[in-house]
Amino acid sequence: MNKIVRDHYPVENLPADLREGLDDQATVRVVIEVEAAAKPEEPLKKRSIQETLDDLEQFRRGRTTDPNIGEAVSRIRALRDEWDDE
Repeated sequence: MNKIVRDHYPVENLPADLREGLDDQATVRVVIEVEAAAKPEEPLKKRSIQETLDDLEQFRRGRTTDPNIGEAVSRIRALRDEWDDE
């Protein structure tokens, strides 16, 4: 992040809008920081129900199938047995 700091900067050298309410003979601390440029958000695309359903179906096709209960129990027992052997 870029930052400029000036300590004891004369108020008389500030622009008029920043001098308001300050004594011209005073000094101030001036900190200038570059703000991060905000990226404009893209508006959400309106989707039809059919597009949403198509995307869900594509997601479902890409998933691996869940194991059945018997396979899951077998895997857990095998892992448990590994720990018992040690």
